[in-house]
Amino acid sequence: KSPADSVQDVLRDPELQRLLTHPEHQGLELAHSRQIYTNRALKMEEISLVGFDMDYTLAVYSMRQIEELAFHMTLARLVEKRGYPAYLEKLKYDHEFVIRGLVVDKDFGNIFKMDRHNHVGRCYHGRRALSLDERRALYQTNEKIRLSLPRFAWIDTLFSLPEACLYAEIIEAKEAAGETVDYHKLYDDTREAIDEVHRDGSLKTELRKDLSRFINPDPELAPALHKLRSGGKKLFILTNSLLDYTDAVMSFLLDGRMPEYPSWRNYFDFVVVGALKPAFFAEHKPFVELSPNGGIARPQAESLERGKIYEGGNLFDFERLSGFAGESVLYVGDHIYGDIIRNRKASQWRTCFVVQELEQEIEYIEEHTQDVQRLNELDALRTRLDDMINHHKLLLNALDRRIERGGALPPDLEPRRIREKQDLEKLRRAFKATLSEGYEVESRFETGANAYWGLVFKEGNENSRFGEQVEDYADLYTSRVSNFLYYSPMQVFRSPRATMAHERVTRSRG
Repeated sequence: KSPADSVQDVLRDPELQRLLTHPEHQGLELAHSRQIYTNRALKMEEISLVGFDMDYTLAVYSMRQIEELAFHMTLARLVEKRGYPAYLEKLKYDHEFVIRGLVVDKDFGNIFKMDRHNHVGRCYHGRRALSLDERRALYQTNEKIRLSLPRFAWIDTLFSLPEACLYAEIIEAKEAAGETVDYHKLYDDTREAIDEVHRDGSLKTELRKDLSRFINPDPELAPALHKLRSGGKKLFILTNSLLDYTDAVMSFLLDGRMPEYPSWRNYFDFVVVGALKPAFFAEHKPFVELSPNGGIARPQAESLERGKIYEGGNLFDFERLSGFAGESVLYVGDHIYGDIIRNRKASQWRTCFVVQELEQEIEYIEEHTQDVQRLNELDALRTRLDDMINHHKLLLNALDRRIERGGALPPDLEPRRIREKQDLEKLRRAFKATLSEGYEVESRFETGANAYWGLVFKEGNENSRFGEQVEDYADLYTSRVSNFLYYSPMQVFRSPRATMAHERVTRSRG
């Protein structure tokens, strides 16, 4: 028998049909917004050690509340310590105005979103949207946009959203008052102020006063971690937060959730705080063993032991002291650069990117599938109409040239020419109509997701630059850590078959 015949024989088995039709495995029936998505195939049976960041990874923050708090604390620092006018304290935070994947242009005081080709799409100066002509004049020049230049700042974390919003709001307010703004200095001041709020502990002090307001405990987190441990995986935490805050948050999330784990520390084989990522993956700071009260027990640890807490450290020593290295380690984090890109460039660790916004984005797309289908239909129709317009233009040009040459003309030439002009006009009207409807549908669809920026992972018909980075560097991505609960610890995550444009055309015609 051929392999194809053998497959058909197997599929005819009634018991197999029953298993496929009524699966017991919950993951197969999991809502799309809770699934784990694969960019690079990964076999969980080959993973021995799974690590987690804490903030926005294990701890799911109430984004609007924490962003608004950071916004107002940073604004207060600007007024009190850097001499910004007091009237700015009336500014309000607009959580809709900022998303991950934006870029601040400090030369012009703009914030924009790019597609995967580094083409600038939506762009705002303060709160004013720039026109197409303005965007072209600034960003469609011979000079390539290089985000590594000091001129640009990449808004790639949820922690950095308040600074981008504050930057735009201050520009809007000061220029409306007729004041001149030094865009570079404003951004640097905003960046330094928000860093101070994080660095001196004032923001986290406020968070600790009412963790239930700022953190949404996930009831499935503890079972998900337990399932990984039961599947033979060792677990570790690698966070930039210091011990006092880490202990408060992790206790709030995990203490007493399952009888097998009296304390959050019982879930983890290694705990590393104050890791200073992304420097952890590039530099060689020693691991410092901490005492239970946070003091220094040993300035340079020579081993990593279960039940102890360590601060600092580096990738090389972690692999040496833990005994786990390379592709046997899976690290789960929310920072596209500090947790994913820098990690991938320095190590062979596998990566899983947690994108809290993914759930809302998928649910929105599913609620508007008719719009998505209509956009695809209009794209296909426009392509066909464009081909036909070009074909008829060529025919009409050929007839015109024949008339220009003079001499005896076929009697049907002029009627053919008139008919071609009429057909061409009909096709052009149809093309214009599809453009108009496409713009209306796309505008409604995009602004429904976010009135200013559209979808996080898309910019027009292309992946956004942020979406492209997720695809390029994250082996897996998902909306929350607890989604692992619905997959076997031995799961094989298979990536979709990659296709180039010519393959997709062949498939659609086939």
